[in-house]
Amino acid sequence: MAGMKDIRVEKVVVNIGMGKAGEPLENATAFLSQLTGRKAVQTKSKTRSPTWNLRKGLPIGTKVTLRGESALAFLKKAFEAVGGKLYKQSFDTRGNFAFGVKEYIDFPGVKYDPKIGMLGFDVCVSLVRPGYRVASRKIATSKIGKSHVIKPEEAHKFVEGSFGVKVLDRFESE
Repeated sequence: MAGMKDIRVEKVVVNIGMGKAGEPLENATAFLSQLTGRKAVQTKSKTRSPTWNLRKGLPIGTKVTLRGESALAFLKKAFEAVGGKLYKQSFDTRGNFAFGVKEYIDFPGVKYDPKIGMLGFDVCVSLVRPGYRVASRKIATSKIGKSHVIKPEEAHKFVEGSFGVKVLDRFESE
């Protein structure tokens, strides 16, 4: 029986930031769709930056959001790609975490494609407990109690127990 203090994965967001539109972004979008089995959407620039040749609304990246069983299956493979290690600095104050896969060929079962070239991607994971919906619902919105918020240490234990991943300090090697 699941209790109110049980932690679960709400969603996994996989994204690739290209910084510019064009064929490389189209290739990245196609690759992300192929990797996850879901339709990838392009992300657009929110601000203008002449230094980086960006204008507001210009497509600069691509992302896919995974939930449920597909999110857990993808996460297990992504942990294999990073060697089953995460750093404590990857976790935020509410237990969510993110990490990067440097090259997509590190991901299990993926072969090099010369059309795509070499690119990496980021994996962002949101953790929740039952009852978190009260903060985002439309009617009678309420705050999540202090004792119910996921602390980084609880998230470390969840990741280590559920996925067998080691959570290391920055300067630890193993």
